[in-house]
Order: sequence, then structure tokens, then C-alpha cells
Amino acid sequence: MNAVSKVSRREFMKICPGAGAALVLGFYLAPSSGVAETVAESSQSFAPNAFLRIDGTGAITVWVNKSEMGQGVRTALPMLVAEELEADWSSIRVEQAWLHPRFGNLDTGGSESVVTSWEPLRRAGATAREMLLTAAAQTWGVDKASCHARNGEVIHEPSGKRLKYGKLAVTATRLPIPQEVPLKNPKDFHILGTPLPRTDAPAKVDGSGLFGLDVKVPGMLYAVVARCPVFGGRVVSFDAKRALAIPGVRQVMEISRGVAVVAENTWAAIQGRRALDVQWEEGPNAAESSADLSARFAELAHKPGKVVRNDGDATSALGTASRKIEAVYELPFLAHATMEPMNCTADLKKDRCEIWAPTQFPGWARREVMRLFKLPFDSIRINVTLVGGGFGRRVNPDFVVEAVEVSHAADAPVKVVWTREDDIQHDFYRPASYQRLTAGLDENGVPVSWHHHIVSTSIRAYYQPNHPAPEQQEIQGAVSFPYAVPNARVEYTPAISSVPRGWWRSVADSHTAFAVESFVDELATEAGKDPYELRKSLLRDHRRVATPSPEEVLDTERLKGVLQLAADRAGWGKPLARGQGRGIAAHFSFRSYVAQVAEVSVRPDGSVQVHRVVCAIDCGRVVNPNIVAAQMEGGIVFGLTAALNGNITIQGGRVQQSNFDDYPLLRIYEMPVVEVYPVPSQEPPGGIGEVAVPVIAPAVANAVFAATGTRIRRLPILSQLHRA
Repeated sequence: MNAVSKVSRREFMKICPGAGAALVLGFYLAPSSGVAETVAESSQSFAPNAFLRIDGTGAITVWVNKSEMGQGVRTALPMLVAEELEADWSSIRVEQAWLHPRFGNLDTGGSESVVTSWEPLRRAGATAREMLLTAAAQTWGVDKASCHARNGEVIHEPSGKRLKYGKLAVTATRLPIPQEVPLKNPKDFHILGTPLPRTDAPAKVDGSGLFGLDVKVPGMLYAVVARCPVFGGRVVSFDAKRALAIPGVRQVMEISRGVAVVAENTWAAIQGRRALDVQWEEGPNAAESSADLSARFAELAHKPGKVVRNDGDATSALGTASRKIEAVYELPFLAHATMEPMNCTADLKKDRCEIWAPTQFPGWARREVMRLFKLPFDSIRINVTLVGGGFGRRVNPDFVVEAVEVSHAADAPVKVVWTREDDIQHDFYRPASYQRLTAGLDENGVPVSWHHHIVSTSIRAYYQPNHPAPEQQEIQGAVSFPYAVPNARVEYTPAISSVPRGWWRSVADSHTAFAVESFVDELATEAGKDPYELRKSLLRDHRRVATPSPEEVLDTERLKGVLQLAADRAGWGKPLARGQGRGIAAHFSFRSYVAQVAEVSVRPDGSVQVHRVVCAIDCGRVVNPNIVAAQMEGGIVFGLTAALNGNITIQGGRVQQSNFDDYPLLRIYEMPVVEVYPVPSQEPPGGIGEVAVPVIAPAVANAVFAATGTRIRRLPILSQLHRA
């Protein structure tokens, strides 16, 4: 258990106005044990991660310590508390926690918000419930066992007396904190597992929700930054005369990543940037191109790599196999393309800094501000706004640091806004990869050898060039190959590139699943077998397969369950109209199992219409089925956009794409019908935010083959069909 910080009552009152007339509990989410510590507001020692407050009116406030970026944490996490608290859901009020030790870790990513909060937040709600029960029993002078909580009040069974939580709040604050509290039996849940409406939806509909771009601070100026188009380039000189002549432009200054134009409004800043004359030193990275990188990939893939899985003897088994099949799958860099471009508002004073940012990792941003501006930990406050899409892009703190730099130079609060072109051309991209797979089949068409060699521009190598394990975040979904092949070998080789890399939604699973599930389809064709039946036969034995994450283990029975459910609901094997095809794929990631069946047609011009996607998911116990469905639909749209059109290409050390005209997103008329079928489960919750993404590309590619006989081994799909 981590150390608990000392916080005075005066400090506590500052963060919880009106706390003296309410029951306030702070919950400490211990990352190692997952056990919640709770302390009442009268305690002198607590380190909260999320707060629960019940005031005299019975209103219940839950502070959420994760960024709401559309995935529903401002609904799902309060549901965990409310279930055990036996709260009236209509009385729940949700507030966003800001970056402070008392709220614990605010970092949001890896589809872990519900996973890591499942027991601690339930325990927090249960602790409050037990204190309220005790307070009621003492008030009535009865045995606590004769009381029960329900819908925001305590009821005394024999007499029928009732007291609402608000009437018990002050009494409860004087009670000792119970060390052990009973959690509800899941069969008694009446909030968890129900499709409650999103708590963040009304504010998003009426416009009152505060996104980063909505922030306004007194005296605030606006800025945009001219950045070198070549990665790693720097400013040699600039002429600001024409920029300063633009009405509204206040200042032009050099910062670490380029030249900032500060103005009275965003449009003036953009016009000022256009008028700038900047001379750049492009540096050695100006020679990099996608074509050269692809050639380097191919060369490295034919050399030995680092072995990350080795079952049996894949080489010998391949040598004695009846048939051998080999394929190469290549995937490009991809941008995140969030709907809300990067932005941040910062107000840096001599001894303190306040920041308003749509960030996923405020902790990383604060560490960078501390390091660069030599500010103490407690002098930096980061307010996390609603996030208009994250997908991993807002993990990186670059856009926050820029805003603080500009505020420092301008000596004023400044909002730095990125244009769409800035966003596309200065991203931290999904790594490009090249994957060579080889397999051997016996005389019955059963795979006996499997060899998978991944070459990619490693994320870890970008941030830590000399790290001995650059493969760590590149082999997810490959090293945990689930199918029963007795001889399996997986290798990894990093490729050098200047292109910035980052955590794109589903990380490595987005490219390894495409290669694995496409190649399994190819094995089925080679063996003359149905792709679904081959997968099912290779999952016939119940096994548990290790993954790169020790806490995540793949259960082949659960994977087979979603595979069967998706196939059944899609009507696998039923005839389709002429020119249409059906493809299937399944994958395990982020503790969840997903299978999808895609139905597509291919037009004579090579364009693809995805008509229907049937998605089965086993994510353990479902907190809110509406959120699960929304995340599956959103993940399918995100992954389908990338599969059909997503392609970041490099020429002269710079990104060639710049906006949605040459980096197109899925349009409304291209949207397929999506059916989502959760598997009823008693297992702990798994992730949902990323798990639909890896499956859609191979499902669609396999459907294209079924419709046309053309294999898609290189993404995006449409560019390959146009060449075919």
C-alpha cells in the first residue's frame, strides 16, 4: 500500500466546499493491491483518488479521476459507486477530478478505467453505505442488522421507519471507518448491467460541456505555432514583419518547436502565421521516405530477429510439412485524427502555473512542465476538460508544453490551437509495420508450423533508443497467438525511423491482428477448409495462453465463444447476393474477446461497401450495455476508416497528407449496419474502448477475398484494390 499523504482539514475544506455539512469520503485506489482505503472528512490522514460527497439534500457527488473522451467513464465509474451505495441514480452528480495527489492517478488509457476501478470504487460505495446504516441504527436506537439501504435511504424493517441519506450525512461523518465491508452479490445488482443514460450527454447536447477549445480565461490571448515540416528540423531565422502587420497579432516569438504567433483571436493568429517568413534547417531526416522504409522492412524481415515466443521447433516442422505457405502483410503509419484538434490553455506565473487541457495523461504533462520551468510539484494545477477524442494521441504532453512555453514568452494566459493540418502533420503516429508469416500444413491441411516475424518502427525505441526490449509494445496479439499449432515461433526486429510514434487506439493489436487473422484465412483456403470451421477446430482444446502483460491471460474457450456467437448471429454459411462476400476474424486484447463478421461488396471501380458488421464481445461483466455497444460501434468506425483509407506517407522527411481530403474519414453514407452481441459473463470486467479496432480490418479484408478472390495483404484496402 502506498504511503498516505497528510492533508489538513483547512486544505480539505478548500477542495470540498460545504464539506462540514456533508459526508465526504476519499477513496485511495492502490495500484498494487486494488484495495480501497476510505477516510471521513474529519480524518487528518488521507490520499484520495476519487471523492464521494453526500450533502444535506441527499445529492451525491462523485469525482471521476479519468478523462472523459467519449468512452463513458463519467457514467460507468459513478455506477460502480452507486451500486454498492444503494444510491438513487437521479441524485448522482458527477465532477471531473483535477490533477492532484488526493485523486491518485488520472492517466487514462489502455482500456483500463473500469478494469482498475471495479473493486476499489465498489468498496468505496459499500463503505459509505455501511456508515449510513450505522448512523441510522444509532439514530433510532436499533440493531443495525434490522436496517437495509435502498434507493438513497435507510429503512428499518420492523417499524418501517425511513431516513434519507442527506439526513444521515452529518451523523455518519462522526463514525469510525469500517475496515472490512461486504460487497453485494452480483445477482443483487440493479444498477450495474443496466443501460443507464450517459451523465455527460445533456451538457454535450446543450453546449454547456467544457471541451478544451471552449476554455476562456480573463485576459487570454490566442496562438498558433509554425513547426518545421521535417521531423527534427529547427528554426534558422524568421522575419515577423508581415505577421505583425496583421490586425490583432500581438507578438511573434521562437519556442522550442517552432515560431509562435500570438494574437487577440485565433483567426488573426492563423493569418499571422501564413504571413511569416521562416527559414528552416531540415536536418538529416529530410532524406526519409515511405518507399525507403518499406525496402528496409523487407530486408530486415529476411534476417533473424529477436525470438519472443518459441514453441516446439517451427523450422524443422516446416521442413517436413506437406505444404508451405508464406505471406507478407504491410501496414502504414496512421494519424489519430481526433475530431477536436490539439489545444491547451496555460497561464504561467513566476511561481505557479494553471493549465486547462483535454489530456489523457495530465501527470506526464505536469512532469514535463516541472522539468522545463523548474516549478515545484504543488505549484502546477492541470484542469482536465472534456476530450473531443483521444485514441492515444493525447497521452503525449507536447501540446501542453507548447502552451506553457507561449504563455511564458507572452507573459499572459494563452490558448494554443492546432489546425487540422497541424494535427495530421505533427502527430505521434501508429507505427508502420511489415510482417512476414510462414506456415506448414500436414497432409490433412492442419497447420503444424507457424512462424511470424514482425518488423516495425518501435514505439519504445522512439522514446528510449537504447532500450534492450524495443519489442515490448509491438508484439501484442502475435506472441499470444491462440490457435493450436504445435510448433510456433515469433520474432521481432525494430526498424530505424525519424517519424514520431505513439499509442494509437489498440496499439500493436491493430496490426498484428490484421496479419494473424488474414493469414489464418489464407491457411483455410490452402487447406480447402471453411475459415470459420478451421478457426473453431484450432480452438477446440481449452488452453490458457500467456501474453506480454502478466496480468492478462488468453482463455481459448472464451475466444471460441465469441467466434461462434458472431458466426451464428451473422448467419455464417448462408448465401449472399452475387458480388458480396463474408469475412470473419477474432482477437483477444485488453482482457476482452471480440469476433466480427463483415459483409461487403466490391464495385467495378474497386470501391468497397461494408454493408453489415456483426460483433460479439466477451468483456466480462458488463457495467452498462449501452456504453459497450457504443464503444464497439465507435471502434468499428475507427478501425474501418483506417482499413479502407488510412495512410500516412513520408516523402522528404515530411508527412504528405494534411487534412480530410487526403486523409479521409468514414462518411455517414459508408457506415455499415452494426450489430453488437455481448456474451453474458460472471468474469471481472475487461476493456472495451480499443478492442473492436483490431478485428475489423481482417474481417473486411477476408470478406473482400470471399467476394473477389483478391487477397489484401497491404493496407489501406482501397488503394490495393485500385491497383489490382
